[in-house]
Amino acid sequence: MSTRRLKIFNGSIICPYRIIPRGTIVVTGETITAVVEGDLDVPGAIEIDAQGNYISPGFIDIHVHGGGGHDFMDCNETAFLKIAETHARYGTTAMLPTTLSCERGELLTTLDIYKDAVRNNVHGAQFLGMHIEGPYFAMNQRGAQDPRYIRDPDPKEYRDIISRYDIIKRWSAAPELKGALTFAQYLKANNILPALAHTDATYEEVVKGFEHGYVLATHLYSGMSTITRRNAFRYAGALEASFLIEEMDVEVIADGRHVPAPLLQLALKMKGPGRIALITDAMRGAGMPEGESILGNKKSGLKVIVEDGVAKMPDRTSFAGSVATADRLVRTMIQLADVPLSDAVRMATSTPARIIGAAEKKGSLAVGKDADIVIFDREISVKTTIIKGEQVYIASSFQKKVTSRAVLQNKP
Repeated sequence: MSTRRLKIFNGSIICPYRIIPRGTIVVTGETITAVVEGDLDVPGAIEIDAQGNYISPGFIDIHVHGGGGHDFMDCNETAFLKIAETHARYGTTAMLPTTLSCERGELLTTLDIYKDAVRNNVHGAQFLGMHIEGPYFAMNQRGAQDPRYIRDPDPKEYRDIISRYDIIKRWSAAPELKGALTFAQYLKANNILPALAHTDATYEEVVKGFEHGYVLATHLYSGMSTITRRNAFRYAGALEASFLIEEMDVEVIADGRHVPAPLLQLALKMKGPGRIALITDAMRGAGMPEGESILGNKKSGLKVIVEDGVAKMPDRTSFAGSVATADRLVRTMIQLADVPLSDAVRMATSTPARIIGAAEKKGSLAVGKDADIVIFDREISVKTTIIKGEQVYIASSFQKKVTSRAVLQNKP
């Protein structure tokens, strides 16, 4: 293991419940070994001057499909690596690559590629496991998921897939479907997180689903039922259940498009930053110019239009996916939802880390944790991204300042 030391200083360190002004972080190898107020002499260490910017835990995206012109469903290793590199430029240091509803063979190929990509991913956001989204969904709530593949949970199918792969971290499904409760129990028995998604469930069905393991609500407000009327009586849906079940975690696409300010504020009022994970749910258009794009596999996916900061269906009647990056999520929560910086960062770091069981090593800047660090300014513009002690991205403006300072210091 490397014993190289890194000193990050002259920045405001963001902790879960406070901000340390003008602090210093010391990294030895891949691990944080000191977090202190003020400056600290670290002989022989490589120094990174934060230049008065914020020093934050790296962002953790537990629901992301693509970016940089690539999608995890493209079925090649290059896509995995380029997506990871793209999101690292915007502060993401760890992610769960996410699939779409698809043919079984296509899903297996994607899972096979993950095993190679995770070994070769040295310049991008770390892969923490796969997130399978679908195909066990309610047809009425499928959104942009391909209707050809929507179906009830098939025990023979999911048992076979899980027996082949130990890389699946979470699986999103509709809890009201036939066999969905047994499915959730099987996931839990195999240390996989069940998440409710694309669901037409009533409040009562979500409660039962929660009792069987569906403890995370996928992209709150999107693809989920709300109040309905049946024979003149009103029934609460999945949205209301997500709010009313106090222990239910939720994830939010905080791109400023999928969820407007009042609904972001409502989610915060009901759940608080300790129960909300900010996600990009990004497709290949993230980090790319606007225009025509494809959701899912590049050859067989759905053609969409990226404009106004979001992907839309060709007829523009509904959204088809997000093109957000993690910095945008944090910025949106601060600017639209009027959230304090520390709370916005918490929803992008420690909360998602806890949800996926990675909090022991990820999600906060503390001694003994992985050195996953991002430096950004007051506008949440990322200056540098560090993953397990290695700088994988440095903004050109930040690099120039560092270089200029070094030249001045070395002048006779």
